[in-house]
Amino acid sequence: MNAEYTPPKVWTWDAENGGQFASINRPIAGATHDKPLPVGKHPFQLYSLATPNGQKVGVMFEELLAAGHDAEYDAWLIRIGDGDQFGSGFVEVNPNSKIPALLDRSGDTPVRVFESGAILLHLAEKFGAFLGAPERRAEMLSWLFWQMGSAPYLGGGFGHFYAYAPEKFEYPINRFAMETKRQLDVLDRNLAERRFMTGDDYTIADIAIWCWYGNLALGRAYSAGEFLEVESYKNVQRWAREIDARPAVKRGRMVNKATGPLEEQLHERHDASDFELRTQDKLEA
Repeated sequence: MNAEYTPPKVWTWDAENGGQFASINRPIAGATHDKPLPVGKHPFQLYSLATPNGQKVGVMFEELLAAGHDAEYDAWLIRIGDGDQFGSGFVEVNPNSKIPALLDRSGDTPVRVFESGAILLHLAEKFGAFLGAPERRAEMLSWLFWQMGSAPYLGGGFGHFYAYAPEKFEYPINRFAMETKRQLDVLDRNLAERRFMTGDDYTIADIAIWCWYGNLALGRAYSAGEFLEVESYKNVQRWAREIDARPAVKRGRMVNKATGPLEEQLHERHDASDFELRTQDKLEA
């Protein structure tokens, strides 16, 4: 490790420090430029990018549609590397400038919903779907909020220091690897006795947790599968693979995806046919 860092009496922002995300991280909120958001024809307008948090809502919409609900939506790509989340229109929908953000236009007055867990719960309650058995509601909510509280240690902690930080430091990598493995063990012990997170019912808790920990278990996050020995969590593996095989999950992962194989990238989604006709391999052919 480099020479020990002594914090100054008053912290000041070094715009050049921060690694891969230095260009978009800043210590203040609010819009940086005027940019209205596009609005499509459907009742729900999703503004997102297919990060783990963004995938949650794409998966949820596709699951709702697959279950026969009238949940048609337009999904618009927000390129966070370009600072789209700081446009005036986006900030009006989410003052925290993070994806995903949802504008629910299904009623008389548009309703903004931000934070991925809040969006999942909003949609689940609106359609009465993927909430699980009533007697297990508290358990479902507990696991949903477990994900919201735990994933920052995986993403902002382990993922940042292992994959994105400009330098590798042993202490933070060890600290957050330990916590990530502890979380995987929490999941593995729970799933040893249950098909899904709360029992036999597939719920929004599974969707939220899978987008982070399922992708991690399947080797899709931070190129860290071997480092974390993800294959050793047998119950997580079984659960992750079952959810990964769901057609709606396969589609939802593609929504607003702007990296990876071109045939898996659907930058915008406005119709079910877009999955066949408007992936990037088709558009760039």
